[in-house]
Amino acid sequence: MTELITTDLVALDADLGPTKTDVIRRLAAMVAATGRASDADGLLADALARESQAATGLPGGIGIPHCRSAHVQVPSLGFARLRPKVDFGAPDGPADIVFLIAAPAAGDADHLTLLTALARALVRPDFTASLRAATTSAEIVDLVQEVVAPSEKPATASLAKPAAAAATTSAAVGATGAHAAPAPEAAVATAERPIIVAITACPTGIAHTYMAADSLKMAADRAGVNLIVETQGSTGATPISADEVRSAQAVIFATDVGVRDRGRFAGKPVIASGVKRGINEPDKMIAEAVAAISNPNHPRVQGDASAPTSAGAGSGDVHWGIKLRQWLLTGVSYMIPFVAAGGLLIALGFLLAGYDVAFVVDDVLSTSTILDLPATPDPAPGSGASDALFNSSFLYYIGAILFKLGGLAFGFLVPALAGYIAYAIADRPGIAPGFAMGAVANFVSGGFLGGIIGGLLAGLVALWVSKWKVPTFARGLMPVVVIPLLATLIAGLIMIAVLARPLAWITESLGDWLNGLSGSSAIVLGIILGLMMAFDLGGPVNKAAYTFATAGLAAVAAGGSEAPLIIMAAVMCAGMTPPLGLALATTIRKRLFSEAERENGKASWLLGASFISEGAIPFAAADPLRVIPPAMVGSAVAGAIIMSSGVTLRAPHGGIFVFFAMGKPLVFVLALAVGTVITGLGVVILKQLSGKSDAELEATA
Repeated sequence: MTELITTDLVALDADLGPTKTDVIRRLAAMVAATGRASDADGLLADALARESQAATGLPGGIGIPHCRSAHVQVPSLGFARLRPKVDFGAPDGPADIVFLIAAPAAGDADHLTLLTALARALVRPDFTASLRAATTSAEIVDLVQEVVAPSEKPATASLAKPAAAAATTSAAVGATGAHAAPAPEAAVATAERPIIVAITACPTGIAHTYMAADSLKMAADRAGVNLIVETQGSTGATPISADEVRSAQAVIFATDVGVRDRGRFAGKPVIASGVKRGINEPDKMIAEAVAAISNPNHPRVQGDASAPTSAGAGSGDVHWGIKLRQWLLTGVSYMIPFVAAGGLLIALGFLLAGYDVAFVVDDVLSTSTILDLPATPDPAPGSGASDALFNSSFLYYIGAILFKLGGLAFGFLVPALAGYIAYAIADRPGIAPGFAMGAVANFVSGGFLGGIIGGLLAGLVALWVSKWKVPTFARGLMPVVVIPLLATLIAGLIMIAVLARPLAWITESLGDWLNGLSGSSAIVLGIILGLMMAFDLGGPVNKAAYTFATAGLAAVAAGGSEAPLIIMAAVMCAGMTPPLGLALATTIRKRLFSEAERENGKASWLLGASFISEGAIPFAAADPLRVIPPAMVGSAVAGAIIMSSGVTLRAPHGGIFVFFAMGKPLVFVLALAVGTVITGLGVVILKQLSGKSDAELEATA
């Protein structure tokens, strides 16, 4: 197996620059120079993208920037012992020991196991002390090899015993990212000690997952606690056995992503946090878990321990407000692919077949085939409707197919929203009742608001039924028959008998209000939508505005009023403005931004042009008070211009690449340009008024 580190990948007592971006760039260049990566800049960008999720600095003067990257050919470790130290975001100060862990995007399990072995060793003081004491690059290589692949090299150096100890610890926690179950007798022999289980997981699954596991394990040993850890990382995981789950008195979730099969821990006291707390404060987490055992009021994992659950289902350790947001965002996230696919297909259908296809699509498809093409219709006199592209019968027929496919996909918009809201609440037993309530919402003309209410109702009823105490012989029928049946029946009766008329009235009133918008009222709505799109840049408020806009497209596709098309144009323009404004700001005043932000600014041109508001998130996360307010102002102005001028848009996504689906595209470009300039200049002015020096801005990036 190719060695992970060579002397060419080691820099001792080196000054690699004043910021972590500089250090990562130099280490990425070292990896690329040895032929292990095809593109140093690409590797740098991937590593910085991981840094933007969470700092990789660890207590004890350690930095572990890491990523999976398509630019990495060979799994590699770049090492630097820094003089002076550089801040990687650790709570106790800057780092002098830095490893760049570079894994291929599709790395094999053997190499990923070796990379995680290094991450686990970094929590051992003896290993880091040896790294600081080494005098040559060869010593560093030997020390790392002893940790990551002890079987491939005789343990003759000073870390032979620590490496063996690490192997023992790895066996207890899972050397390949999996848990090795201790013998049942061991649990009995130490029954007087508290028994706690823990799950650790991070987005990349290479470093923090395993470091948190080992830190918690060592803290448990110090506290006299039996801890069983399941690492849900890149190299897989062997779940904690059912016997160990039953014997556990409390559970720790140190994760940045969802916990797999969370429901098996139902009813147990839970301590939940991000994965880095498991590294930084393992003793506190163990102490909190021990205290929770004897506290009957401590939050517990909710759900049915007899059935698997989703990562987000029924978490009793989360506030109701947060749970409601999670449920709604789950529904929206699953709904968006239907919106994107259906909306873009409809837009392409309009491009190829003209806008009149909406009124004749069923006749065209029922009377024509690919071998018997339809005649292209002439535009209705005075209607201004577009004709088929190039007056081609073939393109007209294909456009009709695309429009129909898009309309059918759009038909799932509300059912998918409701179905996956219910799924987020009650897991798989909630899907069928949720989809059914979405169909009911369509039937009663309740729109997306009906879908939200139906999904919540179906999910909560399904969750309630799942908690019923039933005989053992009936448990197998609960998730596949009883829960879906009763939840659909109960929620359906409430939706049709009680809520149908109120929902229809609300939807009809909203439609009438939108159709009557003109002048100042339209401008106010444009301002509100613009503020919402820029407030959290892809978060719940942004998604609420986007969902409001896309929900109206289905009605338009069926021949309804064109008022929702104006709203769709306002939302898209307002969502494009923040990333484009930040890109402009980094171009006209580069010195005000860190190098990483300048790189993000280049990407933001394309992200903004494509209607990906999240392109502005790195800037907003690093400096929210001077980024979000001007972004909101710019988006509000853009939305107001669109609404007041009546620009229309028939596609739910695509940015500048769907200009063919716009009415008054030049006005759209004008509104986008005005909003972009306001955002960019606003950010520049606020940053200049702060009085910070360039060095300070770089250091805080």
